Amino acid sequence: MNPALSLDIRTLTESYRTRKLDPVGLAQELLARRDAQADRGIWITPLPAEELLARAEALRSRDPASMPLYGIPFAIKDNIDLAGLPTTAACPAFAHTASESAFVVQRLIEAGALPVGKTNLDQFATGLVGTRSPYGVCRNSFDPEYVSGGSSSGSAVAVALGLASFSLGTDTAGSGRIPAAFNNLVGWKPSCGALSTRGMVPACQSLDAMSVFALTAEDAWRVASVARAFDAADPWSRRRESPRNANWSQRPGIRIGVPLPAQREFFGNEDYARLFEASIERLTGLDCVIVPVDIEPFLETARLLYEGPWVAERHIATEPLIVEQPEALLPVTRQIIETGARPSATDAFRAQYRLQALKAATADVWNHIDTLLLPTAGSHHRIDEDLADPIRLNSRLGRYTNFVNLLDLAGVAVPAGFTPQGMPFGVTFIAPAWQDADLLRLGSRLQRSAVDRGGATALPLPGDEGFAFTDEDEFIDVAVCGAHLSGLPLNGQLTSRGAWLVETTRSAACYRLYVLPGDAPRRPGMVRVDGEAGAAVAVEIWRMQASQFGSFVAGIPAPLGIGKLQLHDGREVCGFVCEALAARGALDISHLGSWRAYLASL
Repeated sequence: MNPALSLDIRTLTESYRTRKLDPVGLAQELLARRDAQADRGIWITPLPAEELLARAEALRSRDPASMPLYGIPFAIKDNIDLAGLPTTAACPAFAHTASESAFVVQRLIEAGALPVGKTNLDQFATGLVGTRSPYGVCRNSFDPEYVSGGSSSGSAVAVALGLASFSLGTDTAGSGRIPAAFNNLVGWKPSCGALSTRGMVPACQSLDAMSVFALTAEDAWRVASVARAFDAADPWSRRRESPRNANWSQRPGIRIGVPLPAQREFFGNEDYARLFEASIERLTGLDCVIVPVDIEPFLETARLLYEGPWVAERHIATEPLIVEQPEALLPVTRQIIETGARPSATDAFRAQYRLQALKAATADVWNHIDTLLLPTAGSHHRIDEDLADPIRLNSRLGRYTNFVNLLDLAGVAVPAGFTPQGMPFGVTFIAPAWQDADLLRLGSRLQRSAVDRGGATALPLPGDEGFAFTDEDEFIDVAVCGAHLSGLPLNGQLTSRGAWLVETTRSAACYRLYVLPGDAPRRPGMVRVDGEAGAAVAVEIWRMQASQFGSFVAGIPAPLGIGKLQLHDGREVCGFVCEALAARGALDISHLGSWRAYLASL
């Protein structure tokens, strides 16, 4: 084996590009690693060696540059279909062989990703611990005496131990976040509907999300760029919407909400309490603004998930098995799911009414913060403790996770340090739907400031400086030179659209600056000229969402417009330009070098 080989996507991609590695060589390495970790309870159906090697061999004839995930190995939670392999949901009586792969799995394979097998989980994705499986307990990657987290247990441990570069999980109540925290991984719980759930065994269809485990936030976004797509055949799939507060992670003074001190529950785990405080201090050092938030409405929403009628969806998902063969389910799983047969239609509507009220109660929070920071879990316990007290300890783990899908939020769990005993601790950033890129961007900053290695390996985090978490709703830089400058009368046309100042600089020396005639507020006009007749003009660069740019431009009166403006360092940005005809007879103030200097001269 080669334990020094990191499976992060950047490292593997570079190794393929330079021919230091090929997919068959990687497959052989993965098989050796898999044999060495056979006692962790990771797999339900690992891909047979001959099939893994055949898939790797088929990639050899392809150009690594032609596929974004060329030869990148990934694991699949065994409630998600991979064609030709059984899908069990950790229940042998439920098992069936998939005739086609899940929509997301197929997209990943078409992008060159290499499936390595189906991973263990809490039966029917009902649990946050990783102990509820007839295929064995999945053991934590740092200490096998501790729970791995669930329900996506094997998916997380496979990545943490270097058996896959990333993995697919699912997340209804925290199953894509808790295992990330317990195994020093990034766990991306996308906006509901962002990843198709077609080909996934449901837990609660109205709340389910497919999730991604990765060594870094950058790797999670690389997977997202392939996996995200609207699936017309999935009734729960959603087309991406432009969030009102997009790109907040690139502005100065990110506002981070944290629970009131009395609401920070760690169930006696003083190490976790200290590590959460350290995370707050670390973010303060990253120029974030900490805002105390009353999270009681979020906590009440969390209690609705299992105390309310949504457990009826789990009952529907397991019918007719739980009715005709209840003994096919593990006792703790059956105990939870059987309660789903009890709620009435009245109970369901009453809970929906309460949820709607809680949505209203939490909505104003997002006017005051950009993201909510929470411990991913309040504590971490051993396997023997879990088996002795499965319901109570599992419920504790859902305190900070259960509300997210009910409120249509996105979340990213990120590593945030280690206890004195060397066990990982994680936090979660949460925001309204479709702000996934912002959450991952901020998550990357915290992860890289808090830990120096990925998963349970001793390998350092890869360098990914300058990685762009680009989204469909990108931003545009606009140069302004007059009444839109900071503090001047028209600056509100920028700030009201969420734009922010990123730079104060000057144009190239090829413009003349004029005072245009007209009513207040007075405006200047920059006109490009030839030869040595020009001068440099002071400008500010403002950054705004692309979705806001059109309405901004539409409000600009003639003879002004937006064109490409050249800066003194040779860059070109969008900026205010003026028709040359308008300069005839206008006051030339080019010698002053700026609109502010002209205003000061009046």
